Amino acid sequence: MRPDEINLELADMMKAALHRLSQGIGALFAFARSPDMELARRNLSSCEYEAFRSLARSEQLHSLQVLEKVLSDDPAAPKALIAAALLHDVGKSRYRLSVWQKTLAVIIEAIAPRLSCRLSEDEALGFARAPFVVRRHHAQWGGEILRNCGSDEEVIWLVERHQDGAERHRDRRTFALLSKLQSADSES
Repeated sequence: MRPDEINLELADMMKAALHRLSQGIGALFAFARSPDMELARRNLSSCEYEAFRSLARSEQLHSLQVLEKVLSDDPAAPKALIAAALLHDVGKSRYRLSVWQKTLAVIIEAIAPRLSCRLSEDEALGFARAPFVVRRHHAQWGGEILRNCGSDEEVIWLVERHQDGAERHRDRRTFALLSKLQSADSES
């Protein structure tokens, strides 16, 4: 690797780390902000809304930011994308994590991806493994929660794949929606 490539890679890592730090600080102070629950209620079925309400306040605020980003990019966004923006992290409601646990999982994944992968292989939620398990499995759990709500299959598909490499789904008609959801999620 050339020195200029290393510098670019380090700059990207620093940018990502600062973004995550900003998210962590926002999560720490989530108690001081009120989520726009009416916006969520208007865009979700009653069961989906109850699932949204089960999220930690910081996750609700994040999901509403994702929705705001989606709508700022496309004011006529399809209903499935709107619902997926609000519900993409609903699987995290199965096991609440503290801010330090979420931060630990992100850092370990960045610096030791194999260790992160090993710690999240199955769904056993022991104290040390929980941050890694939740990070890896919350999308599938979200799909299960939404199936129990009778949610639209497109919404479920988006939620279950919001952490996948979008390129894997390029041939799907929902590829554009997945790309928009992932973009809004990574910027929020």
